[in-house]
Amino acid sequence: MNLFGLMETSGSAMQAERMRAEVVAANMANAETTRTASGGPYRRQEVVFAADSPDPEFLDSMTAAAGNAQTGAGSMPAFPALSPSGSATVAAGVHIARVVEDPSPPLKRYDPGHPDAGPDGYVAYPDINPISEMVDLMGATRAYGLNGSAVQAEKGMISSALEIAKS
Repeated sequence: MNLFGLMETSGSAMQAERMRAEVVAANMANAETTRTASGGPYRRQEVVFAADSPDPEFLDSMTAAAGNAQTGAGSMPAFPALSPSGSATVAAGVHIARVVEDPSPPLKRYDPGHPDAGPDGYVAYPDINPISEMVDLMGATRAYGLNGSAVQAEKGMISSALEIAKS
């Protein structure tokens, strides 16, 4: 991993959390949408994250260090994120794998005067809970902010390292 690896990792997480916040905002904006272009009520969207593939050089050095620590050849403690096969399980970042529709059925409300009411007088509304959406939005906002703080901390460390190198 290079000097800016944490910034790349945090940057990818910030992009993913921004997209998550946008999807939540779209869900909240369409909570009462009973008719879409495809027909039927709006369907709640959910974001699926996936880990990016890790840097092979970083994995090799961590696996070697963990192997040395387990055999007593090195002074470094054992790497905690080893899979049973002994390979390191470190991700280099995160990305949006896909955005999926919530499979839950729409909510039915009796409103015979509504233009989208069926012959029985019921209207299909999206199954969107504003409280759950707000919690998701708060989580995305908090994760975004924490990754921003990590970038700021790394910038400070790089700046300090450069100051030490100058003296």
